[in-house]
Amino acid sequence: MPLLPATPPGSRPLSSPIQGDDQVARRLKVAIEVARAAGERTLHYFNTTRFRVDVKGDGSPVTTADRESEEELRRGIARAFPDDGILGEEFPEKRGGSGYRWVIDPIDGTKSFVHGVPLYGVLVAVEREMRTVAGVILMPALGGEGGEMVYGSRGAGAWQVVGKEGARPARVSAVGTLREALVCVTGFEYFAKCGREDLLMELGRRARVVRGWSDCYGHVLVATGRADAIIEPAMKPWDGAASTVILEEAGGAYTDWAGAATAHSGDGVASNGLVHAELLAMIGSPRGAES
Repeated sequence: MPLLPATPPGSRPLSSPIQGDDQVARRLKVAIEVARAAGERTLHYFNTTRFRVDVKGDGSPVTTADRESEEELRRGIARAFPDDGILGEEFPEKRGGSGYRWVIDPIDGTKSFVHGVPLYGVLVAVEREMRTVAGVILMPALGGEGGEMVYGSRGAGAWQVVGKEGARPARVSAVGTLREALVCVTGFEYFAKCGREDLLMELGRRARVVRGWSDCYGHVLVATGRADAIIEPAMKPWDGAASTVILEEAGGAYTDWAGAATAHSGDGVASNGLVHAELLAMIGSPRGAES
C-alpha cells in the first residue's frame, strides 16, 4: 500500500503516493506531519504581540515561535525515529546511530515573521550519508488552511500542495537564459557582508527581473516554475538541505557557489538548471568582468 502523508483535520489527503525507498518514504511521511504541526505552532504567534524576540550571537533574531516550533519538530521526529540524528538551528545537535539525520529549520525567514510578512517557512530535510534524501518546505501563512507546501524524495519526484487542494507535480520553468530570467536574492546586506556587492549589481544588469523574495519562499518559487533562480550568499545547512532534493526532483539544480551539490558550504544557488551554468560563471568571474 502506498504511504499517504497525514493531513490536518478537515482537509483532504494528498492525491499522490509517497513512493521510493521504504525507509525514506516513511521518513518523508513523518516530515510532512511534523512540518504541519510546527507550522500550526508558528501561526499561534504570527501577526501577534505574544512572542518575544531575542538577538543571537550572530546578530540574527530568534523568537518564542522559533523555539517552540523546533521543539515540536524534535518531539515528532524522536517519537517516530528515536535512533535518527537531528541537526537544528536553535538547539544542540542530537547524534543518532541509524545512519539518518534530520536537518530542520523551525522558521526560515524569522525577520519576515517578526515583521508580520507571511514569506517564512518550516524546513525539514532527511539526510543519509550527508546527502538529502527527502525534504519538505511548508509556508504556513500562505495558501489558505494547511499552507502551501512543496516536498520531494530522491527518485520519487517533487510535489506541490496549496491549501486543501490535492498534490500536483512541482516542475521548474523552461527559461533558458539569464536575460529572460526572474532571479530572487536575499537583502543587499548579505551580499555586503561577504564583500560581493558587485555580484548583486551585475545580476541586476544581466537578469530580466531581480526580486528580494528570499529565504525558503524563493526556493518554493523556483521549484514550482514561478521564478527561475535564487542566489544566497549566507547559508547554514538547515537553510538549504530540504531544497537540494526538492529542486533536483522538480527538474532543477541546487549547488554551492563553486558548483558542488551540497547545502553545507555556506552559500547556495538554486535554479531551473537551464540558467545554472550562466549563474555560476557570473558568480566566479572577477569583479566587473564581462562573461
